[in-house]
Amino acid sequence: MRVVISWLARGWVLLCFLGAVALALAWRWGDEHTWWIELLRYVPYLVWLVPAGLGLVLSIGLRPLWRWLALGTVGLALGPVMGLSLGQGRASQGDRVDRQPLRVMTYNIKSYRARWQDHGFEAIAAEIVQQSPDILVMQDAQHMYWRGNLFPQMQPVLGGYRLKAVDQYVVASRWPLSDCQTGNLPIGGETHPYLRCTVKVGPRAVTLVTAHTLTPREGLNATRSEALGGLDDWRENFAARLGQARRLAADVAAMPRPLIVAGDLNAPQASPVVQALLGAGLRDAYGEAGIGWGFTIGHALKPYLSFLRIDHILVSPDIAIVHAAAGSRWGSEHRPVVADLLVPR
Repeated sequence: MRVVISWLARGWVLLCFLGAVALALAWRWGDEHTWWIELLRYVPYLVWLVPAGLGLVLSIGLRPLWRWLALGTVGLALGPVMGLSLGQGRASQGDRVDRQPLRVMTYNIKSYRARWQDHGFEAIAAEIVQQSPDILVMQDAQHMYWRGNLFPQMQPVLGGYRLKAVDQYVVASRWPLSDCQTGNLPIGGETHPYLRCTVKVGPRAVTLVTAHTLTPREGLNATRSEALGGLDDWRENFAARLGQARRLAADVAAMPRPLIVAGDLNAPQASPVVQALLGAGLRDAYGEAGIGWGFTIGHALKPYLSFLRIDHILVSPDIAIVHAAAGSRWGSEHRPVVADLLVPR
């Protein structure tokens, strides 16, 4: 009996290790053709972490090789599979010379929910006050206004900012804001706007873009409810989001630098959706200067844990990144992302 249990334990450890290696490689090499890899990116991390942890427990009574394999499985799950960042790309002391500090915050506030929740806008306002950004971009913010005016809870918070509201987007800046115009990320024949503005940070004009790509929710729900029958919906959803990202990447490639792109991209950093923008010469602020996982969504779902980082701040190479972090869970279904940047003067 003991021999059987030992074989089962070794089999489990080996299976988990090979699975973790396969996932880590899939995350790295998945592209627009591997839609099934993209689907796996949205699985809550506990699905990967719990089996790895069980393998570690089962390895205690095995030889050292198996314990090392089990420990490596946990490391792969916590690291590349879950998207751990170690802040290795943070700005050095030399990068701080002759640069203007700038704190940027992106926040999908789900204003249509906050409008009907008790203290909904108060929680959002408290988060903004706590983070105190120089530039704040908000998505799903169209219900923050009522008959042309800000909701009362938001007025004292944003009263000192220059504001621009277009469609679902609101940009708030402590620096002069000008030349705001919309671009288009069409889905089929439907218009899907993004917002571009110029922010004068000291003597330097900075191009600011905020975007909100198509939600993957419909594709995920179809796959969950219809199993194999919903995969076509998922493939169409993925293709639409990737098409939007490529369109945005082509647009920003021609925009003046320094450049900041911030918003809800509805995809983790390793996804081809975000990689399309990184391929246009941008860098992910949290991916370079954050420490931890920086998950921004999932805490509104059972078991109430954030498990995906789909909100991003991307910057051009001439902007140095000092620090990046995710905010609290209390204001919205999305945690905000905040980045401390250094803009050339």
